[in-house]
Amino acid sequence: MSELRFDNQTVVVTGAGGGLGKAYALFFASRGANVVVNDLGGSFKGEGNSTKAADVVVNEIKAAGGKAVPNYDSVENGERIIDTAIQAFGRIDILLNNAGILRDVSFKNMKDDDWDLIIKVHVKGAYKCARAAWPHFRKQKYGRIINTASAAGLFGSFGQCNYSAAKLSQVGFTETLAKEGYKYNIMANVIAPIAASRMTATVMPPELLENLKPDWVVPLVAVLVHPSNKQETGSIFEVGGGHIAKLRWERAKGALLKTDDTLTPGAILKKWDQVNDFSQPEYPTGPADFMTLLEEAMKMGSNDKGENIDLKGKVALITGAGGGLGRSYALLFAELGASVVVNDLVNPDSTVQEIEKLGGKAVGNKASAEDGDVVVKAAIDAFGRIDILINNAGILRDKAFHNMDDKLWDEVIAVHLRGTYKTTKAAYPYMLKQKYGRIVNTTSTSGIYGNFGQANYAAAKLGILGFSRALAREGAKNNIFVNTIAPNAGTNMTRSIMPEEMVQAFKPGYVAPLVALLCSDKVPDPATGGLFEVGSGWFGRTRWQRSGGHGFPIDVKLTPEHVLGVWKDIINFGDGRADHPEDGQDGLKSIMANLGNKSGGSSSSSEQNSEILSNIESAKKLKAEGTSFIYDDKDVILYNLSLGAKRDELPLVYEGSSDFQVLPTFGVVPPFNASAPWNTDDIVPNYSPMMLLHGEQYLEIRKFPIPTAAETLSYPRLIEVIDKGTAAVMVSGTTTKDAKTGEDLFYNEMTAFIRGSGGFGGASKGSNRGAATTTYKPPNRAPDAVVEERTTENQAALYRLNGDRNPLHIDPDFSKVGGFKVPILHGLCFFGISGKHVLQRFGPFKNIKVRFAGTVLPGQTLQTEMWKEGSRVIFQTRVKETGKLCVAGAGAELVDDGKAKL
Repeated sequence: MSELRFDNQTVVVTGAGGGLGKAYALFFASRGANVVVNDLGGSFKGEGNSTKAADVVVNEIKAAGGKAVPNYDSVENGERIIDTAIQAFGRIDILLNNAGILRDVSFKNMKDDDWDLIIKVHVKGAYKCARAAWPHFRKQKYGRIINTASAAGLFGSFGQCNYSAAKLSQVGFTETLAKEGYKYNIMANVIAPIAASRMTATVMPPELLENLKPDWVVPLVAVLVHPSNKQETGSIFEVGGGHIAKLRWERAKGALLKTDDTLTPGAILKKWDQVNDFSQPEYPTGPADFMTLLEEAMKMGSNDKGENIDLKGKVALITGAGGGLGRSYALLFAELGASVVVNDLVNPDSTVQEIEKLGGKAVGNKASAEDGDVVVKAAIDAFGRIDILINNAGILRDKAFHNMDDKLWDEVIAVHLRGTYKTTKAAYPYMLKQKYGRIVNTTSTSGIYGNFGQANYAAAKLGILGFSRALAREGAKNNIFVNTIAPNAGTNMTRSIMPEEMVQAFKPGYVAPLVALLCSDKVPDPATGGLFEVGSGWFGRTRWQRSGGHGFPIDVKLTPEHVLGVWKDIINFGDGRADHPEDGQDGLKSIMANLGNKSGGSSSSSEQNSEILSNIESAKKLKAEGTSFIYDDKDVILYNLSLGAKRDELPLVYEGSSDFQVLPTFGVVPPFNASAPWNTDDIVPNYSPMMLLHGEQYLEIRKFPIPTAAETLSYPRLIEVIDKGTAAVMVSGTTTKDAKTGEDLFYNEMTAFIRGSGGFGGASKGSNRGAATTTYKPPNRAPDAVVEERTTENQAALYRLNGDRNPLHIDPDFSKVGGFKVPILHGLCFFGISGKHVLQRFGPFKNIKVRFAGTVLPGQTLQTEMWKEGSRVIFQTRVKETGKLCVAGAGAELVDDGKAKL
């Protein structure tokens, strides 16, 4: 692949005096670009300034034969930074908004300066630089922008409410720029980098920082801003430590309810499982089709109102409650027994009067949400406490980005983002003291997905989500729950962009019941930190989905060409490896796992390497004596029952049935406790059984029909041991024979992932053994069949009688040591249930291969999605309650192409 070059292009890098910014500047200069090295020269807390930081980088670039000029302005003065590029090089092609500072402090101790400075640098600074560059990009019909988010923004981080707000705002901002800029060949993307810098040095240990060099981030950015990138825009990437993955929004199927007076908080509670049902998700780039949803909702029968939601004794403060959504909330909260503070900058009195006429309690407060102390004081003066805060106040100042000015930007950020912060900051001490609080903040689909003409609004609204997620983490231990809604409703704001008949159809009253439920003591799990889209009788949760991505060896220099070479893997969400990160630890999981990815492996001594490698080769040649396993019809019935066979399925539960049979995945049972001829301690270093995970399982059925009684002998052998740096992958194969005839009955291959046992100098890649090593990719179409089956609370207790007596599956104390709240279901159990679903829908199979992708708790519901591709069935199984895959990359080869069923 030819080298990606940037000759004659001009790159502006903010915060380029050190860390990631310096790495950008040096790289782009080395690839032929002109570079503007911007750095204010202040501390990582935003204090002071100096010309030295930028000058040092410029001099280094020039010494290497590159072209660069310094700029010492704050990013608040973005027009000066861009003007430096125009004056020095006549153009601007690429803008890397990288400058940043930290002001970490718990929310209860946060001061306005801590909030304002972070927002000024990260949010206003990115806007100012992009706005100044935008006319040049449009004129030349070319531009590339990278904005910088972080894991703290994506997931929320304790002690970083300000930073989380600022960083997630960059996602909404970027998505809007991408939509407005696409027709002008302006590509805008956002990255969440994990890289060592002055900022991260305060929160990460030195040994971790050593492996998180900025050099791992630069190649991804180079690919995204290169002229060859014509399509990838509005995207979010997590990058660091040699690993790159893409994130996107995933929206639940959700619950649809009749839009009449039976649409109550209790009615939504009855359907809460549907609100969180990700079994049929969407991957949207804009709001749901609310008109169609409304039409469907209106055709439905009345709802089961469910249990009564009672807010008696609670004091609720609602901002922007003079009309629209806020008024609807106020009326419902009063109806449910709450005392209501109606805040509105224009007219709170009419809503107060309506409540009082209905016999409720309410007071008005005429103030801006930015005056949070004044707003909350009204609640304390009137009722002596505050239990519920609904941050609803808002304004619109829509304008295409090339016409956006500072006044339009600042007003929207002030009302939405700073107003939410200020009212929450004023209410929070009271909630802490009483160890109780319910906060609902308001984002928008324009923030989640970006929207033309709303760069300011999108930045503010997604910033609110970042703030909410961080505060949810801080408040949880004090029973303060924080959730965020993206409502679709006709209001005075939306009248400017919706026809009047639509405004009337999308009544705010269809949103209010969810808000009341989230503010009640009945709020269901997840009780805090949620994001919900709502309107027209439809309620659904929205979350992140992350691709499996790609990990590069950390002992090999990463280049943009390497990244481009595996681009399809990086952005592939459909290969069964995608997950749903929900916190910072999840966010770091892939990156941390990759820190052991080395091209050749290493160890503390070459002598140990030689010994382990020699032992592996010797173990491969060892032959097992054969372990006996005898089974009869009772064992067959027990196995079938442990996979959910019903009493009326006579071929599976009655030995007298003419079609009596064993489910084919029974083939994993006879070899389970077979004696291996090698010691695992000898073939991997630092072996501990507690560090072993069952990664993959392959089974061949070699005799049809499978005997329903037999005496067997199983012969394990070692196939290979793969060195993954910090972990080892051990692959063993076991042939199970009929002891009387010598015929092969089954062949199994098990792949075990052993953490902490790598680094011995072995091969980093395994061999290709056909079906046993195939990772099946689901086709890009709806499944041909989906089977849903709920496991029972006693499933693990029953399945263990097949031979796997690991206490992890039965003893709560033992499972807690393993990090599980309750004993988990055996992987081979839900493997068997998935295999049963394939058999029932498509007939007998001669082999089956799965990768275990997650855990299942007894009582959860399994959904097996299947696609028939010729003589193979490709499938994956997910846990309905969580939407997460437990079996991925799976496939079975059919005995014939028929439809034989039980």
